[in-house]
Amino acid sequence: MSTAELVNHRPARKWILSTVAILVSIVVFIIPFAFIVLTAVKDRTQSADLSFSWPHQFRFVQNFVEVIKARDFMLVIAFINSTILTVASVTGMVVLAAMAGFVLQRRKSRWNGFINFLVLAGLIIPPAVVPTIWVLQKLGLFKTMPGLILIEIAYGLSFCILLFRAFVATIPRELDEAAIIDGAGPLKLFFRVVFPLLRSVIVTVVVVQSVNVFNDFVNPLYFLPGDKNATVQLTLYNFSSQFTTQYNLLFMDILLITIPPLIMFLFFNRQIVAGLTSGAIKG
Repeated sequence: MSTAELVNHRPARKWILSTVAILVSIVVFIIPFAFIVLTAVKDRTQSADLSFSWPHQFRFVQNFVEVIKARDFMLVIAFINSTILTVASVTGMVVLAAMAGFVLQRRKSRWNGFINFLVLAGLIIPPAVVPTIWVLQKLGLFKTMPGLILIEIAYGLSFCILLFRAFVATIPRELDEAAIIDGAGPLKLFFRVVFPLLRSVIVTVVVVQSVNVFNDFVNPLYFLPGDKNATVQLTLYNFSSQFTTQYNLLFMDILLITIPPLIMFLFFNRQIVAGLTSGAIKG
C-alpha cells in the first residue's frame, strides 16, 4: 500500500470507528434513558407492559406528584440524606487522599512499599460486610449517618490516593523547598502551596466520587437501614414489592434520582478528562 493510499485510508478508518462508537453509545445509553422517560410518563396500566411505545396519555405531573408524596415525602428526605452523605464523604476523601498522596510521593521511607500495597488492596479486596457491621456496632456507629460517611470514605480512599499521588509528582519540589525556606510548616506547606495546585484532580475526584456515593445502593442498604435514613437509591423499594410493581412511578423515581448525577457529569466532563489525563501523563 502506497503512502497516499495509507493517508486516505486513515480518515476512513477513523470515521468507521467513530460511527461504531456512536452507535454503541446510543444502544447502551440513549435507548435505555428514552425507555425510562417514556415509561415514567405513562399510566399504570400501560407501563405494566414494559414496552417501548408512545404513551396513550402523558401523566408526567401526576406521576411526579405521586412519587414526591409517597410514604410521607420519603423521596425528599432521601435527597436530603444523600446530599449530606455525598458532601461529607467527598470532602473527607479529597482532604485525606490529597494529604496521603502528598506524603507518599514526597517522603520516601521503608514503609512506602507496604502502604502502597494497602492502597492497592483497598481497590482489589472486596469489602467484608458482616465484620464491618460488627465493628460499627462496637463503635456505636451502626445505623448512623457518621458511620456510613466513614464507610464511604474508607471504600473510596484508595482510588483517590492513586490519583492525587500521580498528580503531586507533577509539582516541582522547588516549590516545597522555597516554602520551607520562607518558614512554612508541614500543614501550611500543604494547604497554602500544594493543595491549590491540585485543582484539576480535585474536580475529577469530586465529580467521580459524588456520582458514586450519590448512586450507592449497597452500602446504605447494609449500614444505614430504616425509612428515616433512606437514601435516594433505596426509594426504589417504594414502588416495587413481591406481588406488585407500579412501573410508571418506579421509572419516574429512577428518572428523578438520575438527573442530578447526569447534570453534574455533563457540566464537568472536560474537567474529569483533564484531571485523569494530566495525572497519568505527567506522573
